[in-house]
Amino acid sequence: MTDIDTLIVGGGLSGIYAAWLLSRENKSFILLEARDRVGGRIHCSKHDNFSTDLGPSWFWPAINPRISRLVKEMGLDVYPQYEYGLGRFQLSDGTLRTISGYPMVPEGWRISGGMIALVDHFFNTLPRDAVRLNHPVCEIQKREIGIRVGVGELEQEKRTWFKARKVILALPPRLAAARISFTPDLSPALTQAMLKTKTWMAGHAKFFALYPSPHWRQVGLSGQAFSQYGPLGEIHDASNREPNAPYGLTGFVSVPAAQRREPKALKNSILAQLDLMFGPPAGHPQAFYLKDWAQERFTATEFDQRGPHEHPLFNPPDGKTCIWGNQVLLAGTETDDQLGGYLEGALASAERAVKEGMP
Repeated sequence: MTDIDTLIVGGGLSGIYAAWLLSRENKSFILLEARDRVGGRIHCSKHDNFSTDLGPSWFWPAINPRISRLVKEMGLDVYPQYEYGLGRFQLSDGTLRTISGYPMVPEGWRISGGMIALVDHFFNTLPRDAVRLNHPVCEIQKREIGIRVGVGELEQEKRTWFKARKVILALPPRLAAARISFTPDLSPALTQAMLKTKTWMAGHAKFFALYPSPHWRQVGLSGQAFSQYGPLGEIHDASNREPNAPYGLTGFVSVPAAQRREPKALKNSILAQLDLMFGPPAGHPQAFYLKDWAQERFTATEFDQRGPHEHPLFNPPDGKTCIWGNQVLLAGTETDDQLGGYLEGALASAERAVKEGMP
């Protein structure tokens, strides 16, 4: 059994940032991540060194002081969302209109290399072997001294065990309540609060299409579009400003998760809609990516198959940021009461958990 000061469960932005903060304080830790990669809902596919954001794409400097400070300290290249030109709007009957567009307020910015560049910066500075991939946590036990954490599948008896003084639970509360067995049991009020906390974007699907030229810009369009008809509900220009980089369109599928069972048919419908909105070149990208987060077992549960239509108001579940006498600390963007659901909320919750866990 491995014994460590702090165990971090979850290698998304909140978990990897918590690890980075602990490493700066020379604290011993191990981060356990269920997937074969870090980043969680921050996920990019690579195409000719171009990173396609299939999770979060933007940060907003006007309301995101942590990310703004970090990208500046890291020397990451950032650029504003492209919004020059006219937009497109599709009515519920399929009728297409050209509109003036809806600029983001406050202004949204992107990171060159994709949002994963932020995660990679933290990850690349961590001690060797501090991050254990393919380690799904299925059990957490309170012991007389410390916390015992089991890695494996919940329905199987075989476990790899870790022991720690503290645990930072850096994953969505709903996912933790649904996938992890706690001993002793969490209170009914806390368990229900965790299960009722919506996991932001867990029920959504996102596409990314790449092109050799920004043909929509050449006819005066910004790449922004909204549709009441579908299958895409929202589209944006996702081009990198670096020279010779591919140009892209990205956006969100409006078809409910339960109806997204045939990816090939969905892809064909998306390409047909892009063709209609931006002209024939849009329907023939050089590369196409589709990420259905509702099918990700380490993101979504059965309760996430219907995504919220509006951004929820997030708070620590049952008002708690820690349990078991401050031995298990809750992090993850859904536990932040200021900017929950956003990347800024993930960072803020990690800072809180690390601070509360300090002796």
